Amino acid sequence: MLLLVLAYLGGAFTILSPCILPVLPFVFARADRPFLKSGLPMLLGMAATFALVATLAAVGGGWAVHANQYGRALALVVLALLGLTLLSTHVAEWLTRPFVALGNRLSQRADGEGGSVWGSVGLGIATGLLWAPCAGPILGLLLTGAALKGASVTTTLLLLTYALGAATSLALALAVGGKVFGLMKRSLGAGEWVRRALGALVLAGVAAIALGLDTGLLTRVSLAGTNGLEQKLIDAVRPMPAANAAPARQPGAALPVEGTLPSLAGATGWLNSAPLTPAALRGKVVLVDFWTYSCINCLRSLPYIDAWYDKYKDHGLVVIGVHSPEFAFEKNPDNVAAAVKRLDVRYPVALDSDYAIWKGFNNEYWPADYFIDAQGRIRHHYFGEGGYTEGEDAIRELLAEAGYKNLPGGYVQPGAKGAQAASSGDYDRSPETYVGYARADNFASGQVAHDDAFDYRTPAQLATHQWGLAGRWTVHAQDATLDAANGSISYRFRGRDLHLVLGPGSDGKPVRFRITLDGHAPGADHGMDTDAEGNGTITAQRLYQLVRQAHGNGERTFTITFLDPGVRAYAFTFG
Repeated sequence: MLLLVLAYLGGAFTILSPCILPVLPFVFARADRPFLKSGLPMLLGMAATFALVATLAAVGGGWAVHANQYGRALALVVLALLGLTLLSTHVAEWLTRPFVALGNRLSQRADGEGGSVWGSVGLGIATGLLWAPCAGPILGLLLTGAALKGASVTTTLLLLTYALGAATSLALALAVGGKVFGLMKRSLGAGEWVRRALGALVLAGVAAIALGLDTGLLTRVSLAGTNGLEQKLIDAVRPMPAANAAPARQPGAALPVEGTLPSLAGATGWLNSAPLTPAALRGKVVLVDFWTYSCINCLRSLPYIDAWYDKYKDHGLVVIGVHSPEFAFEKNPDNVAAAVKRLDVRYPVALDSDYAIWKGFNNEYWPADYFIDAQGRIRHHYFGEGGYTEGEDAIRELLAEAGYKNLPGGYVQPGAKGAQAASSGDYDRSPETYVGYARADNFASGQVAHDDAFDYRTPAQLATHQWGLAGRWTVHAQDATLDAANGSISYRFRGRDLHLVLGPGSDGKPVRFRITLDGHAPGADHGMDTDAEGNGTITAQRLYQLVRQAHGNGERTFTITFLDPGVRAYAFTFG
């Protein structure tokens, strides 16, 4: 229920977002019509269509994305015809071709003056196909959850509730607009002029959407800055635990019981072990670590998990790494097996490609660690990096409870290097940034051509945390694929480390690249996957450390140029 309320409020806030501007003319074109027969059916049609398209797109239906492109084109034609009929009755009579007649009939049937509500529903469907709301924190949470958990009644219900929230705020705007329209209509001759003005605005909205302003410029220009308000709502409904905070308890008190170890039967495979079960683990203390091999936070936590395994495996501790993928390539068991070997992970790893174990724990984070006692009860957890001292204390406490004696003392100090080294702790470092259009932020190379090849240009100057593409790329929901050699990605970042999740093309051929910092070879600031001249090669789908600044974590302009085509770029992370 709280999530439904959150989704509804997130949708209602879209009235303050610039991305709603292109569809406002379509709504206000019905301002002088009866609300129940015209405005309400249109808004419900818009909400239902958006919820359906967003659900299909979020769960990875590429065919649905392509189909919606055709739907958008048809909707633009229909709404352009609506604008023309509003602009001039003479033009409407002159345009007698079948599509125009359809548009005129839709407009007349949606008027509500003796017409059918289905015409208004049809206009709402057209508007729903065109509406691309700015993906603020709340919508991002819904879409990420939908992509992670797959299509379900809950997924569609949450997206429909979000759309109904937007419809409610639009309905209020429509009610106010209707009163204003009525007052103006009472003035001599004003009615026809207002009708023409609405027609012009509808055509302007069609043009804005056709030019991609709704998914390009307007997504980067905020008129009211609702993101902060949305994030406060999310934090109020579902507070994010501090990354290194352990659950509070009284000094000297036993660790609380937080639940029981769920079934592990949903694993799609196991590495380093035969399948494990909660029953077989009774009598052992179990640490369950949720991770995925291209997640920088997971990589920086692994040295501690591995050190605990080495230190306590002969004293009753069982470590289980649950690999729950974030990107599609992480579902490939061969990729995971190669990563486990490369990272020297020696404890059992459950492949959770269907998220069955993830759902059993009601987990939401990478990394996430759950500490289970010898009776199969969850007694401690923490999310994100950190919490290592409390975690090792919990391991020893649970082992002592289980009767294990002569436990080794002290705390592990892994001393990891490269990408697995601890973060710099700079809270002003650039945020995790996705390259695929589903979750991309701060993109500076204009409109994204969804799933189509396009020639991009990077601006001469990038603002802090902005990034751009140059060359011919095809941007997909999760990644961008380079279609011709010598394409590049640039990022104006702040941080000690810069990592980029990359992979070769579908043919698996290595991709050569070269990086620069502020236009020069990185020198001593190169990462573990580049040399001092900035050269490197992509051979597998994984996280690559490209920059580690030797002195400090200042702001720099990073550029990576790929000398071969086919590379797939997924996400930036910083340390």
